[in-house]
Amino acid sequence: MGNLNVVVSLTTRENDYQAEQAAAVAETAARLGVKIQIIYADNDAVNQTLQLTRIIQDSAQRPDAILVEPVGTGMAQVARAAVNAGIGWAIINSDPDYIPELRRGGKIPVFSVSTDQFEVGKIQGKQLGVLVPKGNVLYIEGPSNSTAAQLRTKGMMSTKPAGVELKILKGDWTERSAYQVAKSWLSLGSSRQMHIQAVICQNDAMAMGARKAVAELPDKDREHWAATPFTGCDGVTKTGQEWVRRGFLTATIITAPAAGNTLEMLVKASDAHSLPPERTLIPPRSFPGIEELGSKR
Repeated sequence: MGNLNVVVSLTTRENDYQAEQAAAVAETAARLGVKIQIIYADNDAVNQTLQLTRIIQDSAQRPDAILVEPVGTGMAQVARAAVNAGIGWAIINSDPDYIPELRRGGKIPVFSVSTDQFEVGKIQGKQLGVLVPKGNVLYIEGPSNSTAAQLRTKGMMSTKPAGVELKILKGDWTERSAYQVAKSWLSLGSSRQMHIQAVICQNDAMAMGARKAVAELPDKDREHWAATPFTGCDGVTKTGQEWVRRGFLTATIITAPAAGNTLEMLVKASDAHSLPPERTLIPPRSFPGIEELGSKR
């Protein structure tokens, strides 16, 4: 089906994975002859809702479909408004429970495509088991209202060694956010008493932000951190994977950019006059592999 017009709503420009999402969906659109508009929510759930609501309400320029990676919740009300207006709705890296209801008896494509976020967390717990079987670990999560962050934490908790105790901080997926929360925590006397054995972050950008905060410590406080492993997630080729190769990170987890896959599924279903599968999970993988990581340590 040619001449599809699709809006792609991403969370922020300040994140290497989101940049990879944008590049992947733009390449897919060019290859398949789809017109796309990419917008960014600046990590603001209210802003994202307002942006999409305005697009849905503009009857003169309504897109055929909206692909959205939500900043916070699954955006149920916006999804219903889109479907009621005849606009397809594909949600990226989230798995809201309203999708079966909106698909029921309809012809509008409503579906989700996500990295298997629980598996991401499980892999991170296994990496942790190789790196630090026992001790205190600094763990920097994504936002509390993010489904991806919640699932990554649950997965990690299911596989982490019993002897590991976590000190949990919150970021918003950006390097800046992790730098700020890590810097604030490192300024506390209690941080030195914990003797942190590893820094585990829910994405690579936050891992690099935490590294930056540690690098600014006074020399006497920085000595302990010299051999401390830092790990992240997302594993973008030119950032996360490259940071592992250069030794800035000990490990990451490769998660394919789901936006490109989502657009391709939408186009194929449109061409076949069918609906995409209700839910698609993309498997992640450790970089380096768990066995290789163990041998290096």
